[in-house]
Amino acid sequence: MAESRTYDLEDRLVKFAVKIIEVCDLLPKTKSASNLENQISRSGIALALMYGEAQAAESRADFIHKIKMLLKELRETRIALRIIHDRPMLKHTTLDQARQECNELIGIFTASVETAKKNRLQ
Repeated sequence: MAESRTYDLEDRLVKFAVKIIEVCDLLPKTKSASNLENQISRSGIALALMYGEAQAAESRADFIHKIKMLLKELRETRIALRIIHDRPMLKHTTLDQARQECNELIGIFTASVETAKKNRLQ
């Protein structure tokens, strides 16, 4: 079952990356939108790749470190998505879906770090 959950998270992160690409494609062609597009395309797409690195962690401490780095990118993506929303540069359900998924992923990976830390102490 743990393996299935691993692939579920991987699939979610890949789908999130696709959603980020969709948001990027919907943004207006302005300088400020282009800057945010570049930012979220890097941070939002990198998450799936970083998760692959975390799965190959050499130790529990390495896993925790890699997931914390993934969380930093998620938080960066969340703030960029919020700027796009609050500006507003884009009013589309795709943006709302990306924001919701980003928040859910932050919750999942925050809990994952806490669990890994507790298991490290046992």
